[in-house]
Parts: sequence; structure tokens; C-alpha cells
Amino acid sequence: MRPEAERWWEQAGEDLQSAKTNLGAERYYVCAFLCQQALEKAFKALWIDRFHELPPKTHDLIELAKGLSVPTGYATTLRDINPAYATARYPDAANGLPARAFNEEIARRELEGAEGVMKWCGKELGLS
Repeated sequence: MRPEAERWWEQAGEDLQSAKTNLGAERYYVCAFLCQQALEKAFKALWIDRFHELPPKTHDLIELAKGLSVPTGYATTLRDINPAYATARYPDAANGLPARAFNEEIARRELEGAEGVMKWCGKELGLS
């Protein structure tokens, strides 16, 4: 794996682990945000590895997924997690406090989805 891709992948793993920690700490909005961040970074690692170029400067998981030909079976997961980039951080994007916009069910679902997509990315990177 290219060194740049390796750094993106390693941080994606750290973000996913931090998402798990925040789920356990009942910081559900932080968990959701970190799930989005983990996938964004995993996709960017895969982009660098696959295309030997810097990924697009976007936070949009759907756009990155299209460029990487991510299987359509992950589409619902990505649509669910994608908005967390903004809604988990900004009251105007969440139509209220992000800390109150997420609950355990949402955070757990997003974490499980992110773990599945991360496994796919790892296989694509030749890591499993």
C-alpha cells in the first residue's frame, strides 16, 4: 500500500475505534460523526491506492463511493451515515442540538454499517 494511503487507512481505523468508545460513553452524536469520518478516510485511502492520485476534496461519501465503484449493497448505509458530517456538528444542520439529535439506536446502526464498509475497504486494499 502506498504510504499516503496507509496514513489515511490508519486514521480511519482510529476514528472507527473512537466511534466505538463514544458509543459506550453515550456520546451518540460523536459516534455518528466519527463513523462518517472513518468511512471518508477509508475511501480516500482506497482512492489513493487504486488511482495513484489524491482523492477529491469532498466529505460526500456518496460521491467517493461512486468513484470507487463501492457495491450498491452499501448504498443505504452510506446514505444514512453521510449527513452526519454536518448534522452531528452544527445545530442549524441538525435542526437543534446535535447532542440531542442522535440516540443509541442511530449510533449503533451507523457504527455497524461503518464497520461493514470498512471491512470491504480493507479487502479492496488487500488487508484481509
